[in-house]
Amino acid sequence: MSEAFEPNNILVTGGCGFIGSNFVRWVVREHPGVHVTVLDKLTYAGNPANIAGLPADRVELVVGDICDAALVDRLVASTDAVVHYAAESHNDNSIADPEPFVRTNVHGTFTLIEACRKHGVRYHHISTDEVYGDLALDDRARFTEESPYRPSSPYSSTKAASDMLVRAWVRTYGIAATISNCSNNYGPYQHVEKFIPRQITNILCGMRPVLYGDGRNVRDWIHVDDHSSAVWEILTRGRIGETYLIGADGERSNIDVLRAILRAMGLPEDDFDWVRDRPGHDRRYAIDPMKLRRELGWRPAHADFDAGLVQTIQWYRDHESWWRPAKEATEARYREQGQ
Repeated sequence: MSEAFEPNNILVTGGCGFIGSNFVRWVVREHPGVHVTVLDKLTYAGNPANIAGLPADRVELVVGDICDAALVDRLVASTDAVVHYAAESHNDNSIADPEPFVRTNVHGTFTLIEACRKHGVRYHHISTDEVYGDLALDDRARFTEESPYRPSSPYSSTKAASDMLVRAWVRTYGIAATISNCSNNYGPYQHVEKFIPRQITNILCGMRPVLYGDGRNVRDWIHVDDHSSAVWEILTRGRIGETYLIGADGERSNIDVLRAILRAMGLPEDDFDWVRDRPGHDRRYAIDPMKLRRELGWRPAHADFDAGLVQTIQWYRDHESWWRPAKEATEARYREQGQ
């Protein structure tokens, strides 16, 4: 384990997105001495309302692009650490138009790590379990830090490329960097294009939920607050140059998750429609988080998935004004794709 690192000022890219904004909120709540600068381009998935209400003396929002080298250089020069969440991340969008994924996920990462190299700033890179491809449904193996990369979509391939850039910059230039690959997140402030909030908001809108393919695809779910606490542990106590997998032993098939949502919202378990599968749909993801738990002693606080799901459903009930403006356009895109 590295000597504990205690940042006073951190730069969080993508801090108005789902996972990034939850991390910002978690840091403000759990570490009152830390100032957070958020750099976000405010694309459709970046919403300044996600960090609304946080104290102005603790959180500063800078609207800008991580590919803007001059802006990134200025911000990195005055921070202790960069936590890089910003990414194009929706698989269906990457299949329809891969170019923004290459630009943001690859060139944006390059811009950030070059600035960190120049200024000697600590860097933590947020990645995904999707870089490892998928596992067979009847295979009980789980991804580890040693699993080979086998990305299958434009999204996951650009995230894999960004991981490799970070690893190369650690080895070649000696930047102080760590990487984490996390399983599927759920919780508040997640865009309605994503699986769980789409089903919840469909029901709240009086629409039937929909399910891809045969519904047997398995994802490994983790509450977004658990992801945030794990990232902080890795940033402040992880070994430089190391990769850590973040997971909460939350494997569920898509149909089981949908049925759990229907039950929690008082509807029959078969009250949904089937839609055609997405191209190249990965079958199963599963994370082995033992390195993180063994080295850093991290444990998830939200291990009860059903309880976390009920809390998430209630958040969407209570925050219709947050998600309603994006709902119609999101569903229109899905209808065009036959989904």
